[in-house]
Formats: sequence, C-alpha cells, structure tokens
Amino acid sequence: MQYLTDRKRAAGLGSAKSGTAHFWSMTVSSGALLVLIPLFVFTFGPMLGAPHADVVAYFGRPFPAIVATLTIVVTFKHFNDGVQTLIEDYVHGLAQKVSIVVMTCISFAAAATGLFAIARLAL
Repeated sequence: MQYLTDRKRAAGLGSAKSGTAHFWSMTVSSGALLVLIPLFVFTFGPMLGAPHADVVAYFGRPFPAIVATLTIVVTFKHFNDGVQTLIEDYVHGLAQKVSIVVMTCISFAAAATGLFAIARLAL
C-alpha cells in the first residue's frame, strides 16, 4: 500500500512549466501589435500602387522601415506562439513535436523573407 500525497500523485502530470512565460509573451506581443498594426497600415498604405522608385525612397527613411520591421518580427513571433499553443492542444505524440518544429521553421522563414525585403528596400 502506497501512501502518496495529492501533490506526489500529480507530480509530472500538470503544466507548471512555461505556461506563465508563454501567457505573458502572448499578452505583450498582442499589446505591441495593437500599436504596430495601425502604424503599419498608415505607413504602408500610401505606398500601395506607387511606382517602385517612390516605394524605395519611402522605405529608405528610418521610420517606415523600423515600423515595418517591428511589425514583421512581432507578428511572426505572435503567430508562432499561437500556432504552438494550437498544436499542443490538438496534436499529440511525435506528430506534435514534428508539427511544432515545422511551424517554427515556417514562421522564421517568413519573418526572414520579410526582413530581407525591408532591408533591400531600406539599404
């Protein structure tokens, strides 16, 4: 007969690992996106349909390039965290680990592509 406390029975079964850090990461990135998305829309919007030379000159200035860069970085970080939560909730086993790695690679690749495009325009 084993005399285990409730805490001992639950050890290793619950989250209690990185849930709080993940929650705060999502909360902070959501707050940042509340500011960055309107800024991005108002800085990027006027350039829609503009000639290439005007767009290059516009994104050669620091403010539009910084806003676009921050928006891309924070958006894909938020996307990656959200998809990771979704995968952890609905996919299990080896497929869960593979899916998280694939989605992390996709989000980093998309962010790198966006940053490369902004760097080409700004530099």
